[in-house]
Amino acid sequence: MDKFIQRKSELLRVLEYPNIPLHNNSSEQDIRHSVIKRKISGGTRSDNGRDARDIYMTLMKTCRKNGLSVWTFFGDRIREIRNSLYLSELIRKRAASPAGP
Repeated sequence: MDKFIQRKSELLRVLEYPNIPLHNNSSEQDIRHSVIKRKISGGTRSDNGRDARDIYMTLMKTCRKNGLSVWTFFGDRIREIRNSLYLSELIRKRAASPAGP
């Protein structure tokens, strides 16, 4: 009990920042799909294949988290239409907004 009292201000810091989650489940859920796919397929045959899979999965998750269709994003880039913002610009824009990410 004494340790809790000593760390009271640290433990109650979450009340100052209510938008920060109390757990890391979202981070673990982000990689779950990749881990399941890797276990089922047995992995990739090469380092280049692994890198390509990781990049694609990262882009897909980032687009979904930011409310952007991954197919619209890829279509814009492949056809060089560029209607969609770059992901880095989109993330910066959302982080700078008053509502936050």
